[in-house]
Amino acid sequence: MRKALRWLLSLVVLIGTVSAAGAATAAAGPEAAATDIKDRLLSVPGMSLIEEKPYSGYRYFVLDYVQPVDHRHPSKGTFKQRLTVLHKDTNRPTVFYTSGYNVSTNPGRSEPTRIVDGNQVSLEYRYFTPSRPAPADWSKLDIWQAASDQHRIFQALKPVYDKNWLATGGSKGGMTATYYERFYPRDMDGIVAYVAPNDVVNNEDSAYDRFFETVGTKECRDRLNAVQREALVRRAPLQKMYAADSEASGATFTTVGSLDKAYEAVVLDLVWGFWQYHLEADCADVPDAKTVSDADLYAYVDAISGWSFYTDQGLDPYTPYYYQAGTQMGAPSIKLPHLKGLTKYGYQPPRNFVPRSIPMKFQPFAMRDVDTWVKHNATRMLYVYGQNDPWGAERFRLGKGAKDSYVFTAPGANHGANVAGLVADEKAKATERILAWAGVAPAAVSEAKPLASYDAKLDRANTKHDRTLRP
Repeated sequence: MRKALRWLLSLVVLIGTVSAAGAATAAAGPEAAATDIKDRLLSVPGMSLIEEKPYSGYRYFVLDYVQPVDHRHPSKGTFKQRLTVLHKDTNRPTVFYTSGYNVSTNPGRSEPTRIVDGNQVSLEYRYFTPSRPAPADWSKLDIWQAASDQHRIFQALKPVYDKNWLATGGSKGGMTATYYERFYPRDMDGIVAYVAPNDVVNNEDSAYDRFFETVGTKECRDRLNAVQREALVRRAPLQKMYAADSEASGATFTTVGSLDKAYEAVVLDLVWGFWQYHLEADCADVPDAKTVSDADLYAYVDAISGWSFYTDQGLDPYTPYYYQAGTQMGAPSIKLPHLKGLTKYGYQPPRNFVPRSIPMKFQPFAMRDVDTWVKHNATRMLYVYGQNDPWGAERFRLGKGAKDSYVFTAPGANHGANVAGLVADEKAKATERILAWAGVAPAAVSEAKPLASYDAKLDRANTKHDRTLRP
């Protein structure tokens, strides 16, 4: 009886949300516009307020929204998904942002939001806590279910924000925006995807090997390779430091399997991590492998890769990412010939970073499907990559079927590449298309300049800087 009642209540909530969205569309008009924005947001069935935070020139809300665990079978349970709304004006366009990970609960503005001077809806990716069903059915963590989360939220909020919408995100967020467009191409008026990897064939990663053979200067590559090699040559003394630090902090290694495996994983991330988050100018700070002390070598690896990441405590928040990498999105593996004879495990697969209690099976067709769709169907899509970002070695590319879509590369940029860092003509073109897709005034489109002034607090980078090999 209780099970039947829970099923019925879930069905009522979900049916109510869909019905109310239609009713809200019909009711949209002068009366709705005059209603306080908080009341309008909370009138959406399934929406609840966590908190409102003041910010000059905006209203900022942290919210929960009831979603089905399985969009194909919405009666089989629900969970609350966290989102935020940075409200400017219902007469402005709206940018739908996701990092592909947790959502920040502090006000922030993506680059497209600043360019169009619009509202921003930011969504926490499903299964990143607290937006995780309990108990968690991990088979329902896939790119289609996540795209369907965005689709339902768009349907719920479109009656409130009825001007043009753009989807954006950086890195895994750029991948997320792409997958959303692939499965729901009629929702958004444009896509702006930053530094989005595209691992079409999971076990073919030669593009990454070629990248690391040519990135930056030979002198810088040699210095980094030597430091990485030295960290493995000095495995014994550095592991003693690692063990002592881990014991002091209470860190454990159940998921990865051993401190030794974690140690090597951190060291193997060093060169990748350097180019992902640092610039060629930072090569001057790479220590001399021949003369660096054990303590300074240990500290440098920590600064670039982060000794704490492959502990159970470091991996736990990113279980959803590694699950997706090992079931659909793929993960890179590079050869590292300069480490020959020193590695025991090589680049470890995502399976090693997910608790064994969670079953995983790779689906090789998932990324091939998305890649094919983008090549032949991309419409109003913009990709921005960094010249020196490893993740851009395997990127999205456009085919003959693409329309009003672009792939630009910011010279010398890393994983934080953005439109502002493009060469002048590409920067102007990208800005102009973003404004046009957002449906702003023709005069503003022709000027091709961001409509909002830079705000140091709001306009943070599109990507999180975490010292680990993940997008």
